[in-house]
Amino acid sequence: MSDKTTTPWSAGAATGIGSMPGGDAREAAKTVTGSLERLPYLPELPARGPGADMIGRTAGLLVEVYAHVEPSGWRISDRPGRDTRRARSWLGEDLDALEEFTQGYEGALKVSAVGPWTLAAALELRNGEAALGDPGACRDLTASLAEGLRGHLADVRRRVPGARIVLQLDEPSLTAVLRGSVKTASGYRTHRAVDRAVVEGALRDIIGAAGSAQEDGTPVVVHSCAPDVPFALLRRAGATGIAGDFSLLTERDDEAIGEAVESGTTLFAGVVPGTDGPLSDPAGSVMGVRTLWRRLGLNPGTLSESVVITPACGLAGASPDYARKVLAHCVRAAGSLADNPE
Repeated sequence: MSDKTTTPWSAGAATGIGSMPGGDAREAAKTVTGSLERLPYLPELPARGPGADMIGRTAGLLVEVYAHVEPSGWRISDRPGRDTRRARSWLGEDLDALEEFTQGYEGALKVSAVGPWTLAAALELRNGEAALGDPGACRDLTASLAEGLRGHLADVRRRVPGARIVLQLDEPSLTAVLRGSVKTASGYRTHRAVDRAVVEGALRDIIGAAGSAQEDGTPVVVHSCAPDVPFALLRRAGATGIAGDFSLLTERDDEAIGEAVESGTTLFAGVVPGTDGPLSDPAGSVMGVRTLWRRLGLNPGTLSESVVITPACGLAGASPDYARKVLAHCVRAAGSLADNPE
């Protein structure tokens, strides 16, 4: 990891993944900024409908590539239409709310976008098939996303000038893309697995483009709430952090996690359930992280510097009250790691 992308969040940090319940941008921004002092983030509110969902939101960022909603999902268009305008309007509303509640803020601030491979698996071409099946379309999407993210990150920086922006790329379909298990439109076949070098190259292009949006570089966290996260691939592509549902990790992941952490990659550990239910005590929530550290033979003193605590995934399916409790719980759990790493 280069000096340009040293982590801007302090030891013992906690954050959310992205989505929040409800449709009130000001209330969501107030909750997030009030709960997460070390690593707040720009909330997503998919309950508002198409354009506020993660695919539509990112489609609205694309440059010279447009999309509209079909019954089957988002489909690439020739020109911007109502759905593109709606996506951009929702994002503008969210940014206005974030700007209001971050006046004078100095520190790390996380924003999210869908990564190139989940976007390619979700966006349909005019024939109804996923762009994933067309290598040329995948390259075009990657280039458009890179350009759109440069503009988006620059806009956030203008709005919150004291912030060090962190970009999260959401890639829940990444494992399926690598395995060749993304279904075609008919549902009877799957798209061919994409070569790992091609997958890595596109991610490296996006991470490099994001880095150019800030003079001191933009740290990029790649998030996947699927099993078998490709830790080594993401590390080689330049990810500063890797986020996921901690409960899906197995001992098969140990070696890759250990290598990633020892190379300086931060583990964003999703240890708190994202839907309503009882919460354990904060120390209990991070017990698995401590166990992993012991199993890997890593220095417990590095825990709070190498791990950021998060919910298991987004909070769109939670009640507003539970979402507030989860963020506060993540902060306390991160504090428990810092205070008692053993």
